[in-house]
Amino acid sequence: MTAELSSLTAESIQKELLGFLSERIKTDVELDQDLFSSGLVSSMFAMQLVVHLEEAYDIAIVGPDLKFDNFRTVESMTSLVQRLRDASGPAEDA
Repeated sequence: MTAELSSLTAESIQKELLGFLSERIKTDVELDQDLFSSGLVSSMFAMQLVVHLEEAYDIAIVGPDLKFDNFRTVESMTSLVQRLRDASGPAEDA
């Protein structure tokens, strides 16, 4: 996915995350569905989410960003990715 990082939209992030989750947990989820309270994922799976987001979107999730609220829903993960991508500025390809 790294080649597409410059054209990330909320919709493209959500679509990718829904595909990732569907593949891993074998269930379709809604954008605003709480993955933890619904029992679909565990706290151990949260680490897989962190690694996936970091690798797929070339971001570092550290410190205060490592809280469950950022990983509860596809919407919250999308917001986190967008915020961290925006904070990192332009790519260092130049």
